[in-house]
Amino acid sequence: MIRNRKPGLRVAVMIAVLALVAAACSPSDGTDTTEAAGDPTTTAGAAATTTEAPGTTVPAATTTEAPMAVCDGTIGSIIPITGPVAFIGEVQRNWSQYAVDVYNEEHGTAYEFVEGDNMFDVAQSSVLAAQIIDDGSIMALVGPAGSDQVDAAGAAFEQGDPTLTYISPSSTRVGITAKYAGLFRTVPTDDDQGPTSADFMIESGATKVFIIDDQSSYSTGLADIAAAALEAGGVEVTRESVAQDVTDFSALVGTIADDTDWVYLPWQVAANGQLLGNQLVEQGKEIPIFGSDGMDSGDFTIAGSVIAAFAPDISSVEESADLLEGFLAEYPETNTFGPPVFVAVTVIAEAYSRVCQSDGEITRAAVLAEVQATDQSSSILGQPIAFSADGDLIGGTFFFFEIQEDGTKVQLP
Repeated sequence: MIRNRKPGLRVAVMIAVLALVAAACSPSDGTDTTEAAGDPTTTAGAAATTTEAPGTTVPAATTTEAPMAVCDGTIGSIIPITGPVAFIGEVQRNWSQYAVDVYNEEHGTAYEFVEGDNMFDVAQSSVLAAQIIDDGSIMALVGPAGSDQVDAAGAAFEQGDPTLTYISPSSTRVGITAKYAGLFRTVPTDDDQGPTSADFMIESGATKVFIIDDQSSYSTGLADIAAAALEAGGVEVTRESVAQDVTDFSALVGTIADDTDWVYLPWQVAANGQLLGNQLVEQGKEIPIFGSDGMDSGDFTIAGSVIAAFAPDISSVEESADLLEGFLAEYPETNTFGPPVFVAVTVIAEAYSRVCQSDGEITRAAVLAEVQATDQSSSILGQPIAFSADGDLIGGTFFFFEIQEDGTKVQLP
């Protein structure tokens, strides 16, 4: 629930009353306000004059004014804090809390962040969604992170309360926001990632690309988009598919031709990409890996590889330098999964505040309407923030990073 809190109202009124009493009972400038007993005419006149002595200002208009309301409320979340992609959830949790802290400090609000760990599991996403629906204190939330988890939570929200707002900071599957009334996202879609990734490989001179999806809806969809763009550019494409729980890729690696220019991995579990990269090296195949946004992790450090990311290196965004410095002073590390979370939480906090400061009824539907109306001229991402009618981020784009020998990533022009 979003509330207006006025803790000083009763005290302010009492102070005002006492001030008026003091003004009425105190003589001023030597004027005698005591009248003869038994003379009702002069007593009444005295009472009228003592309420405002000459030269005295009565402070009632200011002392009875209530202090400005403090807006408070809860921002929920469904993120993978544990499980196979904990590297995403930990960063998303930390940036969520940081965003709430920054907003509260700058705006005098008292919003709280509550974490919900779905362990990157579809079933757990549904469970958390049901709990949030029943929690009247939560008007909006961040997450889920992955597209399959968004589908699971979205189905529950659509049935239980379609006016509940949820903003995914990392789901990129095309068309998913159109399915759910309350869903928004602060990242671009795979309609951008697939073609721009293909263009990068084509411009590098690629003629053969080996694509391996991980059988998730995110991965297969992105693989389809990238493959179509590559083939349209005259590139020979080979497709394979493996489950996310597979860790031995030696047989698969053996089928990859030595003259392949890129191995494209639109995967969500970056550690698996590291294993496949190591097995490529073990078999003497010097083929670079091109990873999707799901591979942007410290778990994947194969030098010479390129990864796509839905957010820039914000250290290069001038207006974001102080925010990044403040975050790293409190938390040990970050990646490109963090800044879109900061944007999502800020959008929710701003919506809460606009509802709180209005005279309308505070409801989930009111928050949903305010989120849809979001129009930020700038953001930590270095771009304006606004949403399409379906809830997609307007003007989002992908960026590319090359992994160096020491495992660090450098944003490419």
